[in-house]
Amino acid sequence: MGLIISLAVSAQNRPDPQPSAETNEKFNIGMAGYTFRNFNLDQTLDMMQKCDVKYLCIKDFHLPLNSNEKEIADFHAKLASKGIKGYAVGPIYMKSEKEIDNAFEYAKRVGVKLVVGVPNYELLPYVDKKVKEYNMHYAIHLHGPDMDLYPDADDVWENVKDLDSRIGMCLDIGHDTRNGKDPVEDLKKYHTRVFDIHIKDVTGNTKAGYSVEIGRGVIDIPAFVKMLREVGYTGMCSLEHERNMDDPLQGIAESIGYFRGIITATK
Repeated sequence: MGLIISLAVSAQNRPDPQPSAETNEKFNIGMAGYTFRNFNLDQTLDMMQKCDVKYLCIKDFHLPLNSNEKEIADFHAKLASKGIKGYAVGPIYMKSEKEIDNAFEYAKRVGVKLVVGVPNYELLPYVDKKVKEYNMHYAIHLHGPDMDLYPDADDVWENVKDLDSRIGMCLDIGHDTRNGKDPVEDLKKYHTRVFDIHIKDVTGNTKAGYSVEIGRGVIDIPAFVKMLREVGYTGMCSLEHERNMDDPLQGIAESIGYFRGIITATK
């Protein structure tokens, strides 16, 4: 009986879990909504809760671009009930001025100040105009060797460096690597225009490289975390998990856990 009581007391006195590793960093960990393209919003939030991730970049398959005020309010309420906040919208592909108009108006209704977008090159002057009009930041998502548009950070920089300073990039470290670039050096060079980051890992620095759990690929994650601190990055590092997308929870948990472990180990 004494042993049972002792075990019960011991269990009651166990300390609470420590705060997430990023709690004392300038940056936060989030999730890119694209990760959950095969899941509804309830399933998405359940997986995020299990991994203790509190920020979501909103994709239009969870909140359509034509959503009305009530639908948006209900969406935010559902996120808040799980302790989660939508911090941006996108990526949104934009091939016309009308699509750009729709995207900015959508972001305004949703109540975020960051649009992650992929505009055709010739539309960048119009994006510049809308950024000034709406006072929002606009992060161009780069796509590696899979698309002609914005293959890497160098390409985004060359196309936005003379535009409004609120136009920059969503630095996808996996796609940047697959285009033969070094995301650590690119973060260092272009940090003043890096407004969002998609974290992931890949198996190689060519088009043949493919997405894997963070820590299983070739990207120097410890060096990247150190560079986040060196440049004073204050945005999101959102996991975009693109492996086993029909059953991603284990890979998400492994990737988030590894990234948090590196944050702790490199302090």
